Amino acid sequence: MNALTGVWNWVHRIADSVPDPPTLRRRRVAVDETAVTINGVWSWLYAAIDLDTKLILDVTLFGRHGTDPAAAFLSGLDEKHDLSDTVFLVDQFGYRTALSRLGLSGQVDYTERNLIEKWFHTLKMRVGRFHTSWVGSRRSIRQWLALFAHYYNHLRPHQSLD
Repeated sequence: MNALTGVWNWVHRIADSVPDPPTLRRRRVAVDETAVTINGVWSWLYAAIDLDTKLILDVTLFGRHGTDPAAAFLSGLDEKHDLSDTVFLVDQFGYRTALSRLGLSGQVDYTERNLIEKWFHTLKMRVGRFHTSWVGSRRSIRQWLALFAHYYNHLRPHQSLD
């Protein structure tokens, strides 16, 4: 057995003996939607933020708002992050019915969920520096939103996280 094979075996023995790291359990997630214009047409941007880590969990664009888009957004969010034990902080609009429909836990909260409102403000300020509304295809805007969420979560300094 050469040295490289010995190292490979050693690494795999150690890897097999160490348990997987625990998965992060999200305790409180704030969700909300805001109206935006794309090529002069109104759309609704749904977003969710983990209140403990201050990270954006998802951003989705819908052509309308209400209970059905709220349920679709929450369902997709739960599939991505397994939020079955999470408490969603919401406003009244469509979310209570959507949460009930999906068997998820939520509460109406206008104070602690303010972080999602601040994020929408940051997003709209960034867009407002270049346009009064978005111009382009919905696909390109979805890509921009994903990149902005990545920037917000991983690249920009978070004052609250030092």
